[in-house]
Amino acid sequence: MKLIKASLLSLFLVTTMYAQENITYQKPSQEILELADFERAPRISIDDNKEYMLLTYRSTYKTLADLNLNEMRLAGLRIDVNTNISSTTTYITNLKVRKLKDSQETQVKGLPANPRIANISWSPDQTKIAFTHTTEKGVELWVLDIKTAQATKLTKDNLNANLGNPTTWFKDSKSLLISVIPANRPALIDTKNNIPTGPIVSVSEGVVSQNRTYQDLLKNKTDETNFETLVTSELHKVDLNGNQSLFKKGDLYVSQTFSPNGEYLMLTTIERPYSYLVTLNRFPMKTVVFDKEGNEVKVVNEIPLNEIMPKGFMATREGKRNMGWRADKPATLYFVEALDNGDPANEVEYRDEVFTWKAPFDQAPQPIVKLTQRYGGIAWGTDNIALVSDGWYDTRNTRTFIIDPSKFNDKPIKIEDRNSQDVYSDPGDFQTKRNEYGRYVLNIENNKMYLIGDGFSAKGQFPFIDEFDIKNLKTKRLYQSTYTDKKETIQSIEDIKKGTVLVSIQSPTEYPNYYFRNIKKKNDLKAITKFKNPFASLDGVHKEVIKYKREDGLELSGTLYLPKGYDLKAKKEKLPLLIWAYPTEYKDKKSAGQVTSNPNEFTFPSYGSFIYWVTKGYAVLDDAAFPIVGEGDKEPNDTYVEQLVANGKAAIDAVDALGYIDRTKVGVGGHSYGAFMTANLLTHSDLFAVGIARSGAYNRTLTPFGFQREQRNYWEVPEVYNTMSPFMNAEKMKTPMLLVHGEADNNPGTFTLQTERYFQALKGLGAPVRMVILPKESHGYVAKENILHLLWEQDQFLEKNLKNKK
Repeated sequence: MKLIKASLLSLFLVTTMYAQENITYQKPSQEILELADFERAPRISIDDNKEYMLLTYRSTYKTLADLNLNEMRLAGLRIDVNTNISSTTTYITNLKVRKLKDSQETQVKGLPANPRIANISWSPDQTKIAFTHTTEKGVELWVLDIKTAQATKLTKDNLNANLGNPTTWFKDSKSLLISVIPANRPALIDTKNNIPTGPIVSVSEGVVSQNRTYQDLLKNKTDETNFETLVTSELHKVDLNGNQSLFKKGDLYVSQTFSPNGEYLMLTTIERPYSYLVTLNRFPMKTVVFDKEGNEVKVVNEIPLNEIMPKGFMATREGKRNMGWRADKPATLYFVEALDNGDPANEVEYRDEVFTWKAPFDQAPQPIVKLTQRYGGIAWGTDNIALVSDGWYDTRNTRTFIIDPSKFNDKPIKIEDRNSQDVYSDPGDFQTKRNEYGRYVLNIENNKMYLIGDGFSAKGQFPFIDEFDIKNLKTKRLYQSTYTDKKETIQSIEDIKKGTVLVSIQSPTEYPNYYFRNIKKKNDLKAITKFKNPFASLDGVHKEVIKYKREDGLELSGTLYLPKGYDLKAKKEKLPLLIWAYPTEYKDKKSAGQVTSNPNEFTFPSYGSFIYWVTKGYAVLDDAAFPIVGEGDKEPNDTYVEQLVANGKAAIDAVDALGYIDRTKVGVGGHSYGAFMTANLLTHSDLFAVGIARSGAYNRTLTPFGFQREQRNYWEVPEVYNTMSPFMNAEKMKTPMLLVHGEADNNPGTFTLQTERYFQALKGLGAPVRMVILPKESHGYVAKENILHLLWEQDQFLEKNLKNKK
């Protein structure tokens, strides 16, 4: 009887301990609501002829109704099965057109009622725009004539957008290739009512196969069948009058790209067998080139199932990869092959080799360069000039070479060799221009190329344009921004001969707007947009980037906000402080200490920071630097906790030294890896009075084959995984913490289960913790109801446990 009573008592404790609180959606305080409930400015897209601008409008947030879909999660996809488009699609709700020389926009005519627009693409001749509209039953194709601002529907709502954009322009701009749901598509199997015909069996053949933790995988034969049903499309050709004809019979088409001259079409299909361990991008695939009439020319690639990968971030598969069309040639493919079997552990002289392959592919592919590090990308220019890059994760090294793609380059000309995390030494990105095929190639004028750089430095950010001489490999500065009270971003070079560039300019209280700047004429600046600041209530808020040092001398920084009207000199009122951060791993202290924050950036509050609370009397240190450094043979995570705590202490000390805060009232927060950081800070230090952790992972044994930038598995360094796991140290956590997670998190590693199990551990151990699960949300939150309630939860939590703490 005693045993029975004890068991009943234990059952009672378990059921009451984890009882859920019934609560309806709440809205935050008026100060926060004014900032959160704003109207989003449109995005712009300018045609390559610089005549017209397209403005796209979308709602600030989605709604819960938008998320309440009949959804299937298969092979890494999330599909709205009623409409055959990704359930994560964010729709555009309106389109306007404007001539660049005019000042007024023109409303596009003929749009459907309550439009849900996606998959926008300009025609090759830049006169039209294709887009999709999602009805209650499916996806339609529409075309917008730019000059007349008239939109026209071309198809029924039977397009298949489950794998992305279902439309591809033909070269002549008169027709499109579209993915259409087969007329004889079978019905989906009801997974809830379908009776299995047998068990699910998985087998290991004794081969090492270390995969990260993926979500939304196939689980059984029913999933395989439904996946195949949803992904299968027919390819149709449709002209601008809506006339439609079958181009290719039904298959699992994952990509379709025309050659630059439009004479060939490369199609890639997903093949069997499918996998229950990895997402569809690692399923077997077959790539075939056809002519523009649909006749097969050549099978150019066959990729086997890729469940087994060598260890390490620089691991890759064997065989042809990164296959695509050369932008500077009518119809030539390029691809890369690993020379180390894709295994970074193999000691070889060369890692990768790049090839080109000219249509009709009746000759062998031609090698053009071997690389001693992993291939990082290529930019095509002319017959004799291209840029190729390689890199290596462990050393953070990145390099760029000039090569002559018409021959094999046994000694490519190196023009960049640096630490990829060293932003101060970043030379910028080489600029491209549209060629006769409508593709983008290097912008080369008289043996000169051009770079646009972010311009980060120890003195601040000053973006620049450099001219690069191909003959002597030297650079010449053509322009550098001199703003110290604004931030200028150089978007693109429009006409280097005339000196015309597209820039955006902003300040803490001036919304980013676009301008044409003539770099050859002083103060020649012409505005092309006039977007207004939607956050007027933040005017007068103090904002600055502060720099400080960690106890080991490492330079750190963060953007500090103080409430409007706060007396910076008197400092009589000691404020509570909120710190928002996200840790980053580095291999050297020099890069870790560099500043990439700009105090002149527009202050844009969002649920992804604490900026809202500066309106409620808090000091806020946003984007505080939390570097985790491991130099030489040491890995960053070997001393993760020690460095994390040192970063937190340095941030608090720095703001406290300025005289602004009550250091007994400091809160910390973060999202995803920032949530992991928050839980660790509260577990291993007494620096913080509260913490807010959103959508994090807290038990690293549930991500045993690596996480973030950690390449070692759990069994190699169990002490690292266990020490870093807040779940393993839950008994130490005694500080008030708010745990938040999306109910339908789709991010690898941050399963919603992570927060639920961590909460249960903390509650069972008596920690002061509150858990909020947001319905229907993925890793990032989008529904207005959820976001406003999240802000309310955070506000109530901070007011109770921090601001009004006794």
